[in-house]
Amino acid sequence: MTTGIFSGSFNPIHIGHLALANWICEFCDIGELWFLVSPQNPQKKESELIDEKIRFKMVESAIAGYGKFKVCDFEFSLPRPSYTINTLHSLCKKYPDREFCLIIGADSWDGISGWKNYETLITEFPILIYPRKDHEIIIPENYTNIKQVKAPLIEISSSFIRQSVKEGKDVRYFLPEALRDMQDFLLP
Repeated sequence: MTTGIFSGSFNPIHIGHLALANWICEFCDIGELWFLVSPQNPQKKESELIDEKIRFKMVESAIAGYGKFKVCDFEFSLPRPSYTINTLHSLCKKYPDREFCLIIGADSWDGISGWKNYETLITEFPILIYPRKDHEIIIPENYTNIKQVKAPLIEISSSFIRQSVKEGKDVRYFLPEALRDMQDFLLP
């Protein structure tokens, strides 16, 4: 079974994450998609993050009822910060019967050369790249395990939601229904 790894801070998870993940499960060759909650992305400040256990609970609540989605706290027990290559190698050791496919945005693809051991990552693992505004996806021909998906362009970000809540805006419909009463967690 091919398992899609949709890794992120999910700070918070929003309807854009869910719509994209749903599209990938239904229109790509992915049997199951794991929302891998990253406790500390090396490119983000830890002080900007909602507590990891709260983010995990938010994802768990948001995806309830869709059998192809799972929430995963695998990185919680790994050294920090979390590096994708280390996580994927550890997942392969723990789940040798699965093929893991990394799901990233075009913005992440643009910056992949800054990731730890990115050459190993792009040669050892299949990668699906979804579109992001103002980011052209260019994949060298020799990277046959890397594919662009024609998912809809969804321009919602967690930082937009957090900033809007700080400003007193009501952004309830940008959040999954299960989280609409949890906006207080987004306040400083």
